[in-house]
Amino acid sequence: MSRAKAAPPPGCLLNINDPQVQEAAIRIQASYRGHRSRKEMREKGPPKILQELKDVVLVEGSAAKLECRVSAFPDPFIVWYKDGKELKDGPKYRYVFEDPDFVALVVRDGVLADLGKYTVTIKNPFGQTSGSACILVEVPAKVSKGPDNIKAKRGTTVVLKAEISGEPPPDVAWLKDGDDIEEDARLFFDVGDTNTILTIKHAKLSDAGKYEVFVENILGTDQSFARVDIL
Repeated sequence: MSRAKAAPPPGCLLNINDPQVQEAAIRIQASYRGHRSRKEMREKGPPKILQELKDVVLVEGSAAKLECRVSAFPDPFIVWYKDGKELKDGPKYRYVFEDPDFVALVVRDGVLADLGKYTVTIKNPFGQTSGSACILVEVPAKVSKGPDNIKAKRGTTVVLKAEISGEPPPDVAWLKDGDDIEEDARLFFDVGDTNTILTIKHAKLSDAGKYEVFVENILGTDQSFARVDIL
């Protein structure tokens, strides 16, 4: 004795001849055909840079990031250089791979020596490419070593020297007893890349006093003082 088959629950019966069912099946098949893995969709070939590196400004003591967008399959081998010298991934220079298309270099604990040209090379079995940009370092103006106190005899030449730093290079002024020094052939100062020198020829008793060197750039100011006694 055969048993009758139970009817499917309501709503679970599909009529394959129903136009709406056939349209849904076509959409599902089309969607499936369009879903391929990322690697399947990428063509093998040499790396390409899609978004170039850009110059960045690094403030002393902070960090800066150089980044570019690339296209490469198989995945490439990345090396960064500064002024032609390879940079190793570590505490100072950090290689960053934010996603398969972006590579970056983070430069930490910025100092003036980090100023320079940086290059990334991107290589896979099919070839290689490279791109470059500069890190521009900004350093607050600073008197790294102030002038020494001096005792000199009348008629001699007095020289006050200070070591300075800053990027952009700072403006420099010398003052005596709080007033700007007006330069002439006897009393004048020079400004170099890393120092400034105040020269007083044929020293007079009136040249005795408190001298100040003052430096300033867009990031800050600094000053230092020295005493000059004329005997």
